[in-house]
Formats: sequence, C-alpha cells, structure tokens
Amino acid sequence: MFWEYVAVIGMFFCAMVVHEYAHGWVAYKRGDTTAKDMGRLTLNPLKHIDPFGTILLPGILMYLQHLGVNIFVFGYAKPVPVNFMRLKNPRRDVIWVGIAGPAANVLFAAALIFARQFFPLGLPQEGMGIFIIINLGFAAFNMIPIPPLDGSRVVMGLLPDKMAMQYVKLERYGFLIILVLLYLGLIDRVVWPFVDILAKLLNVQL
Repeated sequence: MFWEYVAVIGMFFCAMVVHEYAHGWVAYKRGDTTAKDMGRLTLNPLKHIDPFGTILLPGILMYLQHLGVNIFVFGYAKPVPVNFMRLKNPRRDVIWVGIAGPAANVLFAAALIFARQFFPLGLPQEGMGIFIIINLGFAAFNMIPIPPLDGSRVVMGLLPDKMAMQYVKLERYGFLIILVLLYLGLIDRVVWPFVDILAKLLNVQL
C-alpha cells in the first residue's frame, strides 16, 4: 500500500511539473523571461517540489480517500514565476499563460493514451489509466475560476480592468475557498463531469 501511494504521488508530481513548465514556456514565448532567469524553466522535478503541496497534501487526501472519505485528491507544485506586465500583450497573454498548464496536461494524457496501446493487459495498463485520469483531473481542477487557479487567469484577461483588479483580490482567500468547496463536495461536481467530457474528446474509456 505504501508503494502504491508513492507511485500515485509520483504521477501527480509528473503532471504538476509538465503543467508548471508549460506556464513558464508560454510566458517566455510571450516576452516574460522571469522563469528562465530564475532557473525555473525546466522539467527538472527538484526545481518544482513544494513539500506541502506536492507531497504532504495529496498524501493526506489519498489516505482519507482510502479510509472511505469521499474527497477529491489534489496537490500543487511550486508555481513557476510569471510577471504578467512583461508579457507582450498582458490582457491577452495572461489567458494563454493560464490555459497553457491545463492544455499541457490534456496533451500529456493524449500521449499516455497513445502509449498505452503498446502495453500488454495488466499492471502497466492500469497504472497508465490512473496516470491519464490524474492529468485530466488536474487540467479540469485548474480550470476552475478561483484565484490563483488557472481558470481565474482566463477570467482576468476577459474582465474590464477595474473588475479584474477586484477579482484578483480574491486570491488571498483562494485556498480557503477551495477547501470549503472541497468539504462541501462541490469540487467533485465540477471536475468529474469535465473529466468525462475530456475523456470522450480523446476517445478513451476511463
């Protein structure tokens, strides 16, 4: 059981690294070199570990799930730094930077779906299936429009300036809001239907 937890947390972490790298790469392409300058524009996992968000939080949630608690498992890596004011077109590019992470997870899932065809039935297929679900779930979760999740970056780019400034102030309460919604079971009601939609688009049976 211990090694199963380790394996799943490792899958979560891989999904997070791909996710954060995509944010930094798109920001770099749109004019912001902050992540590159700080040595964070890399797939080196050691650069992205957040002890609480990457290891402890998903571990606790998975353990609670194992005990029978109906709870959505999530985590986060150390966010890649982005200076939105250095982007070529901040209003537009903040949307692209926000979408980049979830899009990378969907593409990663698509690559895993393709790779799974070459494995025999059994443990490798089961593990790949979990990895696919983790990436699709991570993409769906991050598109929830609660600051600082990626969906909020899309909303920020679409709102008028004054409304966007008020909206971004929610970020200080974002984690608390997510925990409350998690406790109420509302995160599951948003994420899993979206995961089903993504799975159907990718023509995969979860």
